[in-house]
Amino acid sequence: MNEERASEVEKLDHLSTLLDSRFRIPGTPIRFGWDSLLGLIPGAGDLASLGPLAYLIYKGYRLGARKRTILRMTTNTGLDFVVGAVPVLGDVFDLVFKANNRNFALLRKDLADGVLEKEDIG
Repeated sequence: MNEERASEVEKLDHLSTLLDSRFRIPGTPIRFGWDSLLGLIPGAGDLASLGPLAYLIYKGYRLGARKRTILRMTTNTGLDFVVGAVPVLGDVFDLVFKANNRNFALLRKDLADGVLEKEDIG
């Protein structure tokens, strides 16, 4: 992976961590991020968290992720938005599902596989 692409991936990793697992509830292994905190604001919070989720998908597309990966990321985002909009259940779901971390993991794997395939060919 070239330096510019590696830098982009590192920034996306940082973003997904901020959104889904930046903080820890003391004395527990439970981690949460800004997405969970925004989700506590009825309606507007879930809508606001769509922006970073969409950005992660967009950057994945720009970095060359496969269509299948982009579709899976979009599905995770839709599920996060729909279930996240349900009062109380949505807040618990956000703590457990962590769509940003899932999407980043899909992207990282896809990009790593793509690099390996290109190295095998060339």
